[in-house]
Amino acid sequence: MKKLLLTIVASVGLCGALQAQNISIATGGTGGVYYPMGGGMAAVLSKHVPGMQATAEVTGGSVDNLKLIGTGKPYIGFTMTDAGLDAYNGEDKFKGHKVPLRTLMILYPNRMHVVSIEGRGVNRMADLKGKRVSTGSPGSATEVMAFRLIEAAGLERDKDMKRERLGAAESVNAMKDGKIDAFFWVGGLPTAAVTDLANTPGTKIKMVDHAEAVAAMNKKYGNLYVEDVIDKAVYKGMDTDNKQATVMNILVAHENMDDKTAYNIVKTIFDKRDDLIATHKEAMNFKYENQKQKASPIPFHPGAAKYFAEKGVKLN
Repeated sequence: MKKLLLTIVASVGLCGALQAQNISIATGGTGGVYYPMGGGMAAVLSKHVPGMQATAEVTGGSVDNLKLIGTGKPYIGFTMTDAGLDAYNGEDKFKGHKVPLRTLMILYPNRMHVVSIEGRGVNRMADLKGKRVSTGSPGSATEVMAFRLIEAAGLERDKDMKRERLGAAESVNAMKDGKIDAFFWVGGLPTAAVTDLANTPGTKIKMVDHAEAVAAMNKKYGNLYVEDVIDKAVYKGMDTDNKQATVMNILVAHENMDDKTAYNIVKTIFDKRDDLIATHKEAMNFKYENQKQKASPIPFHPGAAKYFAEKGVKLN
Protein backbone atom coordinates (compact mmCIF):
# COMPACT_ATOMS: atom_id res chain seq x y z
CA MET A 1 0.00 0.00 0.00
CA LYS A 2 2.81 2.37 0.90
CA LYS A 3 4.56 1.56 -2.37
CA LEU A 4 1.34 2.22 -4.29
CA LEU A 5 0.89 5.58 -2.53
CA LEU A 6 4.44 6.58 -3.40
CA THR A 7 3.82 5.64 -7.03
CA ILE A 8 0.66 7.77 -7.15
CA VAL A 9 2.46 10.75 -5.56
CA ALA A 10 5.34 10.37 -8.01
CA SER A 11 2.91 10.20 -10.94
CA VAL A 12 1.10 13.35 -9.81
CA GLY A 13 4.43 15.10 -9.42
CA LEU A 14 5.48 14.04 -12.91
CA CYS A 15 2.23 15.33 -14.40
CA GLY A 16 2.79 18.67 -12.68
CA ALA A 17 6.31 18.82 -14.02
CA LEU A 18 5.09 18.07 -17.54
CA GLN A 19 2.51 20.84 -17.30
CA ALA A 20 5.03 23.42 -16.11
CA GLN A 21 6.57 25.43 -18.94
CA ASN A 22 9.79 27.33 -18.43
CA ILE A 23 10.73 29.87 -21.07
CA SER A 24 13.76 32.15 -21.18
CA ILE A 25 13.57 35.53 -22.90
CA ALA A 26 16.90 36.45 -24.49
CA THR A 27 17.25 40.23 -24.22
CA GLY A 28 20.41 42.37 -24.20
CA GLY A 29 22.58 44.45 -21.91
CA THR A 30 21.21 46.26 -18.86
CA GLY A 31 21.78 49.71 -20.41
CA GLY A 32 19.44 49.20 -23.35
CA VAL A 33 15.72 48.66 -23.92
CA TYR A 34 15.64 44.89 -24.59
CA TYR A 35 16.41 43.97 -20.99
CA PRO A 36 13.75 46.01 -19.16
CA MET A 37 11.23 45.20 -21.90
CA GLY A 38 12.07 41.50 -21.60
CA GLY A 39 11.66 41.73 -17.84
CA GLY A 40 8.20 43.19 -18.32
CA MET A 41 7.28 40.42 -20.75
CA ALA A 42 8.55 37.76 -18.37
CA ALA A 43 6.36 39.19 -15.61
CA VAL A 44 3.14 39.24 -17.65
CA LEU A 45 3.74 35.82 -19.21
CA SER A 46 4.49 34.24 -15.82
CA LYS A 47 1.40 35.84 -14.29
CA HIS A 48 -1.15 35.36 -17.06
CA VAL A 49 -0.21 32.21 -19.03
CA PRO A 50 -1.22 29.15 -16.98
CA GLY A 51 1.77 26.93 -16.17
CA MET A 52 4.34 29.25 -17.76
CA GLN A 53 7.36 30.56 -15.89
CA ALA A 54 9.28 33.09 -17.97
CA THR A 55 12.65 34.61 -17.11
CA ALA A 56 14.52 37.48 -18.80
CA GLU A 57 18.23 36.85 -19.41
CA VAL A 58 20.97 39.44 -19.88
CA THR A 59 22.81 38.74 -23.15
CA GLY A 60 25.14 40.47 -25.59
CA GLY A 61 22.15 41.26 -27.81
CA SER A 62 20.56 40.06 -31.04
CA VAL A 63 23.33 37.78 -32.28
CA ASP A 64 23.64 36.01 -28.93
CA ASN A 65 19.84 35.73 -28.75
CA LEU A 66 19.61 34.10 -32.16
CA LYS A 67 22.33 31.61 -31.28
CA LEU A 68 20.47 30.72 -28.08
CA ILE A 69 17.29 30.08 -30.05
CA GLY A 70 19.34 27.97 -32.45
CA THR A 71 20.14 25.57 -29.60
CA GLY A 72 16.52 24.41 -29.68
CA LYS A 73 16.10 25.14 -25.97
CA PRO A 74 12.93 26.99 -24.84
CA TYR A 75 13.90 30.53 -25.78
CA ILE A 76 12.20 33.49 -27.35
CA GLY A 77 14.35 36.47 -28.18
CA PHE A 78 14.59 40.06 -29.28
CA THR A 79 16.44 40.75 -32.52
CA MET A 80 16.92 43.39 -35.12
CA THR A 81 15.74 42.29 -38.55
CA ASP A 82 19.19 42.50 -40.15
CA ALA A 83 20.78 40.06 -37.69
CA GLY A 84 17.64 37.90 -37.85
CA LEU A 85 17.89 37.64 -41.63
CA ASP A 86 21.57 36.65 -41.39
CA ALA A 87 20.64 33.88 -38.93
CA TYR A 88 17.71 32.70 -41.05
CA ASN A 89 19.91 32.50 -44.17
CA GLY A 90 23.07 31.25 -42.43
CA GLU A 91 25.19 34.28 -43.39
CA ASP A 92 27.83 36.55 -41.82
CA LYS A 93 28.09 35.65 -38.09
CA PHE A 94 25.91 32.57 -38.79
CA LYS A 95 27.88 31.30 -41.78
CA GLY A 96 26.98 27.65 -42.30
CA HIS A 97 24.62 27.62 -39.31
CA LYS A 98 21.10 28.56 -40.34
CA VAL A 99 18.72 29.19 -37.44
CA PRO A 100 15.14 27.98 -38.18
CA LEU A 101 13.41 31.12 -36.95
CA ARG A 102 9.84 32.32 -36.94
CA THR A 103 8.55 35.81 -36.16
CA LEU A 104 6.17 36.10 -33.22
CA MET A 105 5.52 39.83 -33.59
CA ILE A 106 6.90 43.14 -34.83
CA LEU A 107 8.04 45.14 -31.81
CA TYR A 108 9.30 48.71 -32.29
CA PRO A 109 11.82 50.70 -34.37
CA ASN A 110 15.45 50.55 -33.29
CA ARG A 111 17.37 53.76 -33.85
CA MET A 112 21.05 53.87 -34.68
CA HIS A 113 22.80 56.25 -32.31
CA VAL A 114 26.26 57.48 -33.24
CA VAL A 115 27.16 59.24 -30.00
CA SER A 116 29.97 61.52 -28.97
CA ILE A 117 30.33 64.51 -26.65
CA GLU A 118 31.54 68.05 -27.15
CA GLY A 119 35.31 68.39 -27.13
CA ARG A 120 36.11 65.05 -28.79
CA GLY A 121 36.15 66.45 -32.33
CA VAL A 122 33.43 64.15 -33.67
CA ASN A 123 30.73 66.05 -35.56
CA ARG A 124 30.26 63.88 -38.66
CA MET A 125 30.98 60.31 -39.72
CA ALA A 126 34.27 61.27 -41.41
CA ASP A 127 35.53 62.58 -38.05
CA LEU A 128 35.61 59.03 -36.67
CA LYS A 129 38.84 58.47 -38.60
CA GLY A 130 41.70 58.17 -36.13
CA LYS A 131 39.37 58.11 -33.12
CA ARG A 132 38.73 55.55 -30.37
CA VAL A 133 35.31 54.12 -31.13
CA SER A 134 33.10 51.39 -29.67
CA THR A 135 31.11 49.51 -32.30
CA GLY A 136 28.97 47.47 -29.89
CA SER A 137 29.38 44.27 -27.92
CA PRO A 138 30.45 41.11 -29.81
CA GLY A 139 27.06 39.38 -29.48
CA SER A 140 25.00 42.35 -30.59
CA ALA A 141 23.27 43.47 -33.76
CA THR A 142 24.64 46.93 -32.95
CA GLU A 143 27.97 45.60 -34.17
CA VAL A 144 26.37 44.20 -37.33
CA MET A 145 24.69 47.49 -38.21
CA ALA A 146 27.67 49.60 -37.11
CA PHE A 147 29.95 47.72 -39.51
CA ARG A 148 27.49 48.28 -42.35
CA LEU A 149 27.15 51.99 -41.57
CA ILE A 150 30.90 52.48 -41.28
CA GLU A 151 31.35 50.78 -44.66
CA ALA A 152 28.58 52.86 -46.27
CA ALA A 153 30.21 56.03 -44.91
CA GLY A 154 33.43 55.14 -46.75
CA LEU A 155 35.45 54.17 -43.69
CA GLU A 156 37.31 50.97 -42.81
CA ARG A 157 36.42 49.72 -39.37
CA ASP A 158 39.78 48.14 -38.51
CA LYS A 159 42.04 50.57 -40.35
CA ASP A 160 40.51 53.99 -39.77
CA MET A 161 39.72 53.80 -36.04
CA LYS A 162 40.85 52.18 -32.82
CA ARG A 163 37.91 49.95 -32.16
CA GLU A 164 36.42 48.74 -28.86
CA ARG A 165 33.54 46.26 -28.49
CA LEU A 166 31.35 47.56 -25.66
CA GLY A 167 27.65 47.54 -24.85
CA ALA A 168 25.68 50.74 -24.25
CA ALA A 169 26.32 51.09 -20.51
CA GLU A 170 30.00 50.15 -20.88
CA SER A 171 30.39 52.62 -23.77
CA VAL A 172 28.95 55.44 -21.69
CA ASN A 173 31.30 54.65 -18.80
CA ALA A 174 34.26 54.54 -21.20
CA MET A 175 33.18 57.88 -22.67
CA LYS A 176 32.98 59.46 -19.21
CA ASP A 177 36.44 58.09 -18.37
CA GLY A 178 37.94 59.50 -21.58
CA LYS A 179 38.74 56.03 -22.96
CA ILE A 180 36.71 56.37 -26.16
CA ASP A 181 35.65 59.31 -28.35
CA ALA A 182 32.41 57.93 -29.79
CA PHE A 183 30.21 54.87 -29.79
CA PHE A 184 27.56 53.15 -31.86
CA TRP A 185 24.36 51.96 -30.25
CA VAL A 186 21.13 50.69 -31.80
CA GLY A 187 18.16 50.90 -29.46
CA GLY A 188 14.74 52.26 -28.61
CA LEU A 189 13.99 55.75 -27.37
CA PRO A 190 15.07 56.77 -24.91
CA THR A 191 17.94 54.40 -24.18
CA ALA A 192 18.75 54.63 -20.47
CA ALA A 193 22.53 54.61 -20.91
CA VAL A 194 22.46 57.45 -23.46
CA THR A 195 20.13 59.43 -21.21
CA ASP A 196 22.67 58.94 -18.42
CA LEU A 197 25.46 60.34 -20.60
CA ALA A 198 23.34 63.31 -21.72
CA ASN A 199 22.45 64.14 -18.11
CA THR A 200 26.05 63.98 -16.84
CA PRO A 201 27.10 67.39 -15.43
CA GLY A 202 29.64 69.19 -17.61
CA THR A 203 28.87 66.98 -20.61
CA LYS A 204 27.15 68.02 -23.83
CA ILE A 205 26.03 65.17 -26.07
CA LYS A 206 26.77 65.14 -29.81
CA MET A 207 24.59 62.92 -32.01
CA VAL A 208 26.19 62.33 -35.42
CA ASP A 209 23.97 62.49 -38.52
CA HIS A 210 24.29 59.53 -40.89
CA ALA A 211 20.95 59.08 -42.68
CA GLU A 212 22.68 59.71 -46.01
CA ALA A 213 24.29 56.26 -45.72
CA VAL A 214 20.96 54.37 -45.71
CA ALA A 215 20.70 54.07 -49.50
CA ALA A 216 24.12 52.41 -49.75
CA MET A 217 23.31 50.06 -46.86
CA ASN A 218 20.04 48.96 -48.47
CA LYS A 219 21.66 48.54 -51.87
CA LYS A 220 24.08 45.98 -50.45
CA TYR A 221 22.02 44.30 -47.71
CA GLY A 222 18.39 44.63 -48.82
CA ASN A 223 15.68 47.07 -47.80
CA LEU A 224 16.12 46.64 -44.05
CA TYR A 225 16.88 50.24 -43.10
CA VAL A 226 15.00 53.53 -43.31
CA GLU A 227 16.02 57.16 -42.95
CA ASP A 228 14.65 58.41 -39.68
CA VAL A 229 15.03 61.11 -37.01
CA ILE A 230 15.71 61.20 -33.28
CA ASP A 231 13.94 64.33 -32.06
CA LYS A 232 16.17 66.80 -30.26
CA ALA A 233 13.89 66.60 -27.23
CA VAL A 234 14.77 62.93 -26.60
CA TYR A 235 18.18 63.53 -25.02
CA LYS A 236 19.25 66.58 -23.04
CA GLY A 237 21.72 68.84 -24.84
CA MET A 238 20.82 67.97 -28.44
CA ASP A 239 20.86 71.17 -30.53
CA THR A 240 19.07 69.72 -33.56
CA ASP A 241 17.16 66.61 -34.58
CA ASN A 242 19.48 63.71 -35.38
CA LYS A 243 19.12 62.33 -38.92
CA GLN A 244 19.83 58.63 -38.56
CA ALA A 245 19.15 55.07 -39.75
CA THR A 246 16.43 52.89 -38.23
CA VAL A 247 15.83 49.13 -38.33
CA MET A 248 12.87 47.19 -36.91
CA ASN A 249 12.95 44.95 -33.85
CA ILE A 250 11.10 41.66 -33.85
CA LEU A 251 10.37 38.94 -31.29
CA VAL A 252 11.34 35.52 -32.60
CA ALA A 253 11.18 31.85 -31.66
CA HIS A 254 12.40 28.52 -33.01
CA GLU A 255 10.16 27.06 -35.71
CA ASN A 256 9.59 24.02 -33.46
CA MET A 257 7.75 26.04 -30.81
CA ASP A 258 4.25 24.58 -30.59
CA ASP A 259 1.43 26.71 -31.98
CA LYS A 260 -0.43 27.03 -28.68
CA THR A 261 2.61 28.43 -26.87
CA ALA A 262 3.31 30.94 -29.65
CA TYR A 263 -0.35 31.96 -29.66
CA ASN A 264 -0.44 32.43 -25.87
CA ILE A 265 2.75 34.50 -25.83
CA VAL A 266 1.56 36.94 -28.49
CA LYS A 267 -1.98 37.15 -27.10
CA THR A 268 -0.74 37.90 -23.58
CA ILE A 269 1.70 40.58 -24.76
CA PHE A 270 -1.11 42.39 -26.58
CA ASP A 271 -3.64 41.82 -23.79
CA LYS A 272 -1.21 43.27 -21.24
CA ARG A 273 0.26 45.97 -23.47
CA ASP A 274 -0.50 48.69 -20.91
CA ASP A 275 1.58 46.84 -18.31
CA LEU A 276 4.48 46.76 -20.77
CA ILE A 277 4.11 50.46 -21.62
CA ALA A 278 4.59 51.10 -17.89
CA THR A 279 7.87 49.16 -18.17
CA HIS A 280 9.08 51.10 -21.22
CA LYS A 281 7.17 53.45 -23.49
CA GLU A 282 8.46 51.74 -26.67
CA ALA A 283 5.72 49.17 -26.00
CA MET A 284 3.35 51.83 -27.35
CA ASN A 285 4.59 50.66 -30.76
CA PHE A 286 3.13 47.17 -30.20
CA LYS A 287 0.27 47.72 -32.64
CA TYR A 288 -1.84 45.42 -34.80
CA GLU A 289 -1.30 47.65 -37.82
CA ASN A 290 2.47 47.15 -37.54
CA GLN A 291 2.16 43.36 -37.88
CA LYS A 292 3.02 42.97 -41.56
CA GLN A 293 5.18 40.36 -43.25
CA LYS A 294 6.95 43.15 -45.16
CA ALA A 295 8.22 44.47 -41.80
CA SER A 296 10.05 41.20 -41.09
CA PRO A 297 12.20 39.14 -43.48
CA ILE A 298 11.34 36.04 -41.40
CA PRO A 299 7.98 34.21 -41.76
CA PHE A 300 5.45 34.52 -38.96
CA HIS A 301 4.96 31.55 -36.64
CA PRO A 302 1.64 29.76 -37.37
CA GLY A 303 0.53 30.24 -33.75
CA ALA A 304 1.15 33.97 -33.96
CA ALA A 305 -0.54 34.14 -37.36
CA LYS A 306 -3.61 32.44 -35.88
CA TYR A 307 -3.87 35.08 -33.16
CA PHE A 308 -3.53 37.95 -35.63
CA ALA A 309 -6.12 36.37 -37.96
CA GLU A 310 -8.58 36.26 -35.06
CA LYS A 311 -7.99 39.97 -34.59
CA GLY A 312 -8.61 40.66 -38.27
CA VAL A 313 -4.96 41.47 -38.99
CA LYS A 314 -3.84 40.67 -42.53
CA LEU A 315 -0.13 39.93 -42.41
CA ASN A 316 0.40 40.00 -46.17
